Amino acid sequence: MTILAADIGGTKTRLALCEPHDDGFQILTDEKFVSGSFEDLGSILSQFLEGRSERIDRACFGVAGPAENEIVSLPNLPWVIDVNEIKSILSCHQVDLINDLEANAYGLCELKEDDFAILNEGTKNPTGNAAIISAGTGLGEAGMHFEVAMKSRHPFASEGGHSDFAPRNDLEIELLRYLLARFERVSVERVLSGQGLQNIYEFLRDTNRFDEPAWLAQEIAGADDIPATISKNGLSGKAEICKTALDTFVSIYGAEAGNLALKMLATGGVFLGGGIAPKILTSLKGSTFMESFQSKGRMSGLLERIPVRVVLNDDASLLGAAHFAIYEMKAKL
Repeated sequence: MTILAADIGGTKTRLALCEPHDDGFQILTDEKFVSGSFEDLGSILSQFLEGRSERIDRACFGVAGPAENEIVSLPNLPWVIDVNEIKSILSCHQVDLINDLEANAYGLCELKEDDFAILNEGTKNPTGNAAIISAGTGLGEAGMHFEVAMKSRHPFASEGGHSDFAPRNDLEIELLRYLLARFERVSVERVLSGQGLQNIYEFLRDTNRFDEPAWLAQEIAGADDIPATISKNGLSGKAEICKTALDTFVSIYGAEAGNLALKMLATGGVFLGGGIAPKILTSLKGSTFMESFQSKGRMSGLLERIPVRVVLNDDASLLGAAHFAIYEMKAKL
């Protein structure tokens, strides 16, 4: 059986052909596409399928947006994804759309111990709820509730990344005011994403909290990926403004992950997915993230006991989509 698993993001789209095995899934082929270079998903699918002879038996697409119906509009990409159009292109009748963080959550059960980095060992609770939060092009959040009958966790999607940004100190209050002058509304995604890191940097620069060295201004002006440039110089400590921007980002990341843990009562663990976390793992392993995660007043003791891990395997979402295509779609048929 051949499964088409897809991870549709605002920056890149990944398509993979997979086969199920007793010990998981084998990815037969995997291609990446720059999402913004294509008018729609259909164009990518046509290019991916060109010259291939494999028959696709099932397909599942993890999409960065609310996948409630068979037609989905993406908030960070000017695409409308239609299940019926996909079925026609693939000549496949079993196609499903799920939220990308939901796919990521399904993928967790397909990973091994060395696919994770531990930020907090915590206390294991195999029957507790869990949660996943992923900062990347946008900010995704999902939950996993424990089902007694199935003796396993069942993922569910959310759009928590679009909830309001809640500042916790004077600096973050000023950051909120700065962003309110630029945006009609400031969601937590505005500060906790690739663009969010850039927004924090520009706030520190434009409010004259730090000088922007001439060499850095030139480097940013010529950068294809400004957040990556800020992150690189923050991790190296080469530029104080970048280091502070990254430290602020990590602090907000910890606070929002802790908020999600409280909302989901995620005593089974909180996972950090997405493309940013593995790249800034050194900063996440410092004290700032976990201090912000656990600083929840009367609930701090609860947060201290929650395991926190970073997902290091970039294939988690693809494996989750493949998992859904076999095990969840089968239950629906």
